[in-house]
Amino acid sequence: MGMKREAYEEALKPLTLELVSLARWVKATDARVVVLFEGRDTAGKGGAIGAVREALNPRQCRTVALFKPTEAEMGQWYFQRYIAHLPTAGEIVLFDRSWYNRAGVEKVMGYADEAQVKAFLKAVPAFEKLLVDDGILLFKYWLAADQTEQEERLRERLEDPLKRWKLSPIDLAARAKYDDYTKAREAMLEATHTKHAPWTLVDFNDQRRGRLTLLRDLLSRIPDTHAEPEAIDFPDLGREPVKERFGVLKPIPDFPID
Repeated sequence: MGMKREAYEEALKPLTLELVSLARWVKATDARVVVLFEGRDTAGKGGAIGAVREALNPRQCRTVALFKPTEAEMGQWYFQRYIAHLPTAGEIVLFDRSWYNRAGVEKVMGYADEAQVKAFLKAVPAFEKLLVDDGILLFKYWLAADQTEQEERLRERLEDPLKRWKLSPIDLAARAKYDDYTKAREAMLEATHTKHAPWTLVDFNDQRRGRLTLLRDLLSRIPDTHAEPEAIDFPDLGREPVKERFGVLKPIPDFPID
């Protein structure tokens, strides 16, 4: 039995307030925050990212979800196109899949050969140490889901017109490669779970509970971030509010309500 919406929304409120305070702290201290969201297709990365950024200023907190590399990008150093999206001072960047594509999708689906994957896994710890040593706060989350849940969510995408766009040929091909993804993940963790950039695995079989677990962990990993909101003087208007008036154009008809 999954977590009920009412209970989820009630538990989410205080965490969202903490996230807003965190964002103020990031801005006030010129911190740079990077959060990686990795996991199987349908694990719940989009929903988790939405829970983080829902109440935050989109100019400060942005999501990076890259398409497959262009021909020019394929000729670059592998990490190059990701570096361009790293945060500047006062920013939070959420990666909906990241450079770890090479150790997951690209490896399992055959888009990268063994030599490329091996070179990637060898380079990642050094690459991430450069980021952390430069002051970036880096958090890496793997969202875990059983194949039973994956099948349910894929079928939901198939049957729901509003979610059909999420169903890709790669998603369908991945159904037969569940065990291959597990092996790829374990190899990735063994090579890239380091002291300076550790992985955190979160159970997302219940997506609502998983989001709460992830948010609680993220907030606990950046302690002492309380920042009071800036004081704003909001004097009385001094007169009766004025109704909107129109001359050249008028609003279109309202949406009908039964």
